[in-house]
Amino acid sequence: MKNIRNMLVGVFLVGLVVWGVYDHLREQNELKFQENEDVISGIKIGIHEGEIAPNFKLSSLDNEEMSLTELKGKRVLLNFWATWCPPCRAEMPHIEKFHEEYKDQNVVVIGINLSYTEDSIEDVLTFLRKYNVTFPILKDEKARVADLFAIRSYPTTYMIDTSGVIRQKFQGAITYDTMKTSMDSMN
Repeated sequence: MKNIRNMLVGVFLVGLVVWGVYDHLREQNELKFQENEDVISGIKIGIHEGEIAPNFKLSSLDNEEMSLTELKGKRVLLNFWATWCPPCRAEMPHIEKFHEEYKDQNVVVIGINLSYTEDSIEDVLTFLRKYNVTFPILKDEKARVADLFAIRSYPTTYMIDTSGVIRQKFQGAITYDTMKTSMDSMN
């Protein structure tokens, strides 16, 4: 009886490993497919100015999925942040003001919460209520998008044009005026 149980546990563990490898390979293939699509445009995919921002798909706090490619044709302010980050707290009112003033001008503000660094999602919700944040917040619970964009400092903000090309990258908190100047200089 003990041998059968050990065998079942072994089969279960092997199944988990196989599923994990499959899931990882599936995600890599999705990214490679996206890369192949965008290489045709003649612009390299990457995380630097002048490169096409890599695509990703994340869930919002309401569990609605959103991908970056869905936003092509719009200018995007993409902000990586965390509740425990003092510069993120200082920057958030500026981002909210920017969102309110630009939301009707073909501009989308997306916040990516570095959820894998948070104590709980409830902390994120409390933070958003405190700062009256109304723009979409996506959860990066496994650091996949933070790793994809090589996020090393918080906050980090990307300004992306209507073609999906990164026009500016800011590490550290930025002001409303910086956001406005950057966005106004893009198509």
